Amino acid sequence: MDLQQQIAELRQKFFKKIDEEGASANFHPNDLNRAKTQDDWLQRFLVHSEYKINEAVNMMWTSCEWRKNVGANDITEENVKQEILEEGIFFPYGKDKDGKTLFVIKCKLYVKGVRDTAELQRCVIYWLERLEREGNGDQITIFFDLTDSGLSNLDTDFIRYIVNLLKNYYPNFLNNIILLELPWVLNAILKIIKTWLPPQAIPKIKQVNKAGLKEFVDSDVALKSWGGTSDFVFKFTPEIRNNTIDNENGKLDNKKVHFAEGSPLNEQAPSNFGEQSFEETMLSIIPEVISFNKEGQEVVGTLQLKNQTTDKCLSYKIKTTAPEKFRVRKSNGVLLPGQQITVTVSLQPGFNLRSLLHNKFLVMCLPMKDSKMTAEDLTEFWKTNGNSAEQHRVWCREGGTETGSILSSSTISNDRVSDNLYAKIAHLEECHTKLHKDLRTLKHVMIVSIIWTVIAAITIIYILRSDIENVLGSEQSCHMHRE
Repeated sequence: MDLQQQIAELRQKFFKKIDEEGASANFHPNDLNRAKTQDDWLQRFLVHSEYKINEAVNMMWTSCEWRKNVGANDITEENVKQEILEEGIFFPYGKDKDGKTLFVIKCKLYVKGVRDTAELQRCVIYWLERLEREGNGDQITIFFDLTDSGLSNLDTDFIRYIVNLLKNYYPNFLNNIILLELPWVLNAILKIIKTWLPPQAIPKIKQVNKAGLKEFVDSDVALKSWGGTSDFVFKFTPEIRNNTIDNENGKLDNKKVHFAEGSPLNEQAPSNFGEQSFEETMLSIIPEVISFNKEGQEVVGTLQLKNQTTDKCLSYKIKTTAPEKFRVRKSNGVLLPGQQITVTVSLQPGFNLRSLLHNKFLVMCLPMKDSKMTAEDLTEFWKTNGNSAEQHRVWCREGGTETGSILSSSTISNDRVSDNLYAKIAHLEECHTKLHKDLRTLKHVMIVSIIWTVIAAITIIYILRSDIENVLGSEQSCHMHRE
């Protein structure tokens, strides 16, 4: 089967699945248009999946679902944290020797916990989307500039988030991962990153020093801080977008795309998260705690949602505190009176359930008069009425299998090495933070001690000087008296 036949088969199976599951309203019109018209986009899924059609269909489906949930098509510099873009924590610059754009992550400017995680993630998505548009889907090289960085500048969760995006949602978009000047104390992080990637992607990781960087980046492109000759200084420049796709007819339009307020990334739940009470509950959720079990290679949990009313249609939404770690299918939809559906929650590859049991989900619902609202109407509907939604909080817990707990089963023995490494990194980060705090305290104590020492010395000198003057005065008085 030649490439064009494979692309045609992928397209046919993807839209057949849409028809079977009635999911077209859940995908962004731009993505549906790309699936219909852009062969090169479908080819990227095929290459990423090593030309396995079914795997390509699943990845394409997961990617479209994720893109709808996070509002990837609608993120612009106007609706992300402008300060983060301008700080230059991450930015595109130059090209490597393969001709691929470098997406630079300047680690020394990043300090774990200082900035809002959700805003950082949105800025990463902004740059990836922009690089896709500007490069027409050409690959990029992730460049971790670790020069002058330490433990406080390294956040394994943030690195895993970036790796997970490229692994699951941006097909065949990664050329290489370059780690420049990785401190020896952080070598364990390299082993951890490798556990997040499929075996065929591990050779893409390149650990180099300034001298070795010449193998991948020309000297006139490399910054002086990388051992090169370039004087480049990053300054954020807004994107010029003249060729966005019109949602209605697939034609090019000169209008900018604006962020959908109803997207899960910036639609805020009411402050009483999961604790709103109603005299008559419209939505029934079973169970109240998601139990995760091993099913083949996946860790999966399910929720039963039922519309308990006999005269109301309900629009529901499911949100999680960790959208990068879970895949929810379907995360939103409509329930007719008395209707019941099953929602599947899957743990994303690269994450271990043991560290995620504290995560929670928020299930919200609103009564609606028209069950055939368009996706745009639903977005506006939730934007207007979201604060009055009925809410239910659902937690995660470990499930079990016939052989016992999935957390103690032999099926996860391969994860133990990465877990141990992760724990050691976390311990090092904790020790580094404590040491840094102790050093600051010691510095303050030393400054205070020096000040008191100087004051004491001045006081002693003053007293001694006064005593000497008194003694000299007495001797002079006695001498005059004798005369």
